[in-house]
Amino acid sequence: MTIKQIQPIADNKAMNILCDHVLVTNGSQHSKVPEVVKELLSSWSTKECYEHISPISIPSQEKIIAIVEQTRRILFPGYFTRTKLHASNLEYYIGKQTTDLYDKVAEQIIMAIRHDCRRNDLPCTNCETKSHKTALSFIESLPKVAATLATDIRATLEGDPATKSPDEIIFCYPGLLATLIFRIAHELYLLDVPIIPRIMTEYAHNQTGIDIHPGATIGPGFFMDHGTGVVIGETTVIGKNVRIYQGVTLGALSLPRNAGEKMRDKKRHPTIEDNVIVYANTTILGGKTVIGRGSIIGGNIWITESVATSTKVLLKRPELIYSHSRDAAQED
Repeated sequence: MTIKQIQPIADNKAMNILCDHVLVTNGSQHSKVPEVVKELLSSWSTKECYEHISPISIPSQEKIIAIVEQTRRILFPGYFTRTKLHASNLEYYIGKQTTDLYDKVAEQIIMAIRHDCRRNDLPCTNCETKSHKTALSFIESLPKVAATLATDIRATLEGDPATKSPDEIIFCYPGLLATLIFRIAHELYLLDVPIIPRIMTEYAHNQTGIDIHPGATIGPGFFMDHGTGVVIGETTVIGKNVRIYQGVTLGALSLPRNAGEKMRDKKRHPTIEDNVIVYANTTILGGKTVIGRGSIIGGNIWITESVATSTKVLLKRPELIYSHSRDAAQED
């Protein structure tokens, strides 16, 4: 092949590369994006969608999750820390962590209150002063939360033969993690902190598959075995030493379309009294439904009426049908 023959081939390759580039450029749809942007702006201005375009900062989901993790390090010192702890430096470590936590909680509460005021057109309430007082009240609740969590761990040790130590429960059990985050969030809920408690419990939901509303009331010695799929509604009341298994729902009865306004602040979820056991995949519904003290509720049961004290509720044993194919029978 001569030099003259090689040259046109090289030129053709260059043209092919150029043509591909031109094709890609001509196929671009960038010019249509501004029209979509206009539609988005129009939706936000008419409240067909929601936005938060404001000089007022909104609470940070990432920082609230960090608050949860820092609180867990304080409540269980030595388990989730990045440095070794000794008796000689424990007070310094807890003091530093707790002081830092106070600052972070106060910062997020300020944002939550301001966001709530803006969203609902509420009057000014000296949010900085209120936020710092609320943050201190939260910090002051931590010893009580730690003591209650200790009862939850003991209940797990007593109720689950699969575990041998509290270390295993603290490190590994999703039920305890969900309960810990709930108890933290519940304290903020009781202090009327907007949105932050719900962000916390939805983080727990995402991590564990356990959905507990921060407004629920749960007594000490609470044990969720396995826990996946448990749902506990806002107005649920659970007494002392209650054990529930995976898939249990403590929910509300069917609600009307305008339930958001009509049923708000009303008892919609059941009451579970002390020393009750609820087995897997059972659903208990209704604000007037009370499961009496010491009762045992079997699995796969649907309850919408109250159960008396020390009652055992079980499904009638189903009839099982076994069938064998002819080929299997012949092989036997």
